[in-house]
Amino acid sequence: YSASQGGLGISEGTALGIVGAYGGAVYLSAIVGAWVADRLLGAERTLYYSAILIMLGHIALALVPGLLGVGIGLVLVALGSGGLKANATAIVGNLYEPGDSRRDAGFSLFYLGINLGALVGPLLTGLLQKELGFHWGFGLAAVGMAAGLAQYQIGRKKLPKASHHIANPLPASERPKWIIIVVAAIAAIALAVSLGWITADNLSAIVIAVAIIGVVALFTLILKDREITKDERSRVISFIPMFLGSVAFWSLYQQQFTVLAVYSDKQLNRNLLGWEMPVSWINSINPIFIIILSGVFAAMWTKLGDRQPPAPVKFALACLGMGIAFLLFLVTAGGGENSTPMLWMVLILFIFTLSELCLSPVGMSLSTKLAPEKFSTQMIALFYLSVSLGSALAGELAGLYTSWPEVQYFGTIGAISIVLGVALWLGSKPILRLMRGVR
Repeated sequence: YSASQGGLGISEGTALGIVGAYGGAVYLSAIVGAWVADRLLGAERTLYYSAILIMLGHIALALVPGLLGVGIGLVLVALGSGGLKANATAIVGNLYEPGDSRRDAGFSLFYLGINLGALVGPLLTGLLQKELGFHWGFGLAAVGMAAGLAQYQIGRKKLPKASHHIANPLPASERPKWIIIVVAAIAAIALAVSLGWITADNLSAIVIAVAIIGVVALFTLILKDREITKDERSRVISFIPMFLGSVAFWSLYQQQFTVLAVYSDKQLNRNLLGWEMPVSWINSINPIFIIILSGVFAAMWTKLGDRQPPAPVKFALACLGMGIAFLLFLVTAGGGENSTPMLWMVLILFIFTLSELCLSPVGMSLSTKLAPEKFSTQMIALFYLSVSLGSALAGELAGLYTSWPEVQYFGTIGAISIVLGVALWLGSKPILRLMRGVR
């Protein structure tokens, strides 16, 4: 948006790259949140303090003007979200005993709770942005997080003891070393920004590179640990192909906030009885379907029990679904202003939702089932790293969208996703053997 519209006047390609990098950083920081939980504070306290960081980030976005507010706010929200996401997942996992067939259903209900906020958030903040300005929307987000913290404070003592447990406490003798590492990392980032090595234009590529390094390091750390059993090591290896499938899925799904945002702004008919709906309201369509269908999926997995498709097949279905959704854009690609009917976008996002419910809650649940006991939260962080890579790739792919013909873009991306889905399906049996009894 231009400065006259309350925006910052950043070019479209750069803005989309920032969105992708921010989304990647949110999930990349899940590693930090998992490490803090496993070595310093435990999952419950890490979640609580992370939520406070998110609130402070939105306060900065609301009150600090210009790019400075955006920088401070997005960094705080990204760090806080990473700590919150991985540890909320761990806490839900602690509610179920190993082998409890209700686990996937429970995570579907947890996902319902997440999407209640995802439904209401864009509606309220988007309306405030349209009528009063961006800072009012950011301020409302801070108020919402404060209300969430107040509610959580009331019930946090009732959580299982495992949520307070520190799995692998950091010895006091090692703490000075880690303080030096953190300070050095912050100084290095500040220097790189001041020298122009890190810019808004290359931010998503940097997040992708850091995420890849994090993935390799974390997989290596877990697999080389001498204390994990052979079965635990095999289960971690089984997660690798599903990790890659998850990256592919999220690189398409997260384009809701990059490519689909631009597409909806320029080509979608958002006229409702003479009133133009805010672009951000498109982001509430998917949560509506999640709220309707998450209970259906939870009941379906519970009803099927041991007969439900195993996790590799669910991941394959998710990739196939996203490929089909992108191919549906070919019907309206290349049209002019207001050329795409709202119902067509609703259909595409419905398929997005079906695909998401086959992978996202299942992936969270699977990461708790495949995790070695010593690396419970860090295994969850690996799943979120797949979301990080996918989110940052969504920002990079947005650059292709701005330069390729739409037919070529949607056709190529959709076809690649379908091929990956078929490959995962064909490889499901050997993956299941590596999972050693986990489905």
